Amino acid sequence: MKLEEEMGVKIILPSSRNKDHISIEGGSVDCVTKASKRIATIIDEVVRSPSLDYSHFVSLPLAIHPELVDKLVNFQNSILGIHSIASDKQDDQANRATTSVAVDLKANSETNQVNVGIKSIPIVSYPPKAKSKSSTLLDLGIEKSIFIKPSTFHLTVVMLKLWNKDRVNAACDVLKSIFPSVMDALDNKPVFIRLKGLDCMRGPLDKTRVLYAPVEEIGDEGRLLRACQVITDAFVKAGLVLEKDAKQSLKLHVTVMNARHRKRRKNNKKKMETFDAREIHKQFGNEDWGEYLIQEAHLSQRFVFDQNGYYRCCGSIPFPGEQRA
Repeated sequence: MKLEEEMGVKIILPSSRNKDHISIEGGSVDCVTKASKRIATIIDEVVRSPSLDYSHFVSLPLAIHPELVDKLVNFQNSILGIHSIASDKQDDQANRATTSVAVDLKANSETNQVNVGIKSIPIVSYPPKAKSKSSTLLDLGIEKSIFIKPSTFHLTVVMLKLWNKDRVNAACDVLKSIFPSVMDALDNKPVFIRLKGLDCMRGPLDKTRVLYAPVEEIGDEGRLLRACQVITDAFVKAGLVLEKDAKQSLKLHVTVMNARHRKRRKNNKKKMETFDAREIHKQFGNEDWGEYLIQEAHLSQRFVFDQNGYYRCCGSIPFPGEQRA
């Protein structure tokens, strides 16, 4: 290994995924110390790089509300045309149906010929075969993979890169430690949100990257944003948030479609980075998705899921849960 040669040490990597520490052996304490600092610098550069994806995030789960999940499933099905398959088959069979034709066959013994008399020939016109909905959707850059799974619907508070168990444990400790401050920000009262309409995250609708449902706090008191800021500030102070993310202002939203999630097709070398959401916005731009109680803040692990289909829980704190009168 080049680094070993440069630093005059031996680096022993973990033997399994369950271990996340490396060992450094060298001829002197100074060599080991310098190598350790160099490795820490390399890790820091990798973590800051866009090539290393976020591993965790703090979320406010919404998939716990069955009525919202049902609405989002219906939304996806209506766009993808899942319920139209049976009707398409019926239409196809109807188009193939023909009226019976009466035919008279008369043999002419003198000429050894058969005379064919057609009494009625129905005039049937077949419309040109319509372009399938699936191919039309693909032309617009719309496919199932870019829809967010309803079982994972959430609000994002802050994104995190926690590359070892120590950082995951530190994040859990931070979340638990700020429970009193979060409750104070919420005035110890339950907080409800309303989801209404659809909008795209920057850019025109015909070149959408992210389509989301805007979030409005019921009562417009700003308590939810204050609580989210308390959470974000605590993780920033603990050194668990990237500098560029710490500078961003929070915009609460629920993502419903994201072009970044598109699966690469075998025949396509490059994934489409956008999709055309104009028709979707025309149909669902004023959709009322309902009002929902925020029940907890959840330290979620990406790409890993619990039995209920939601992101794996590494830790959580409850929000006030009394229902409205």
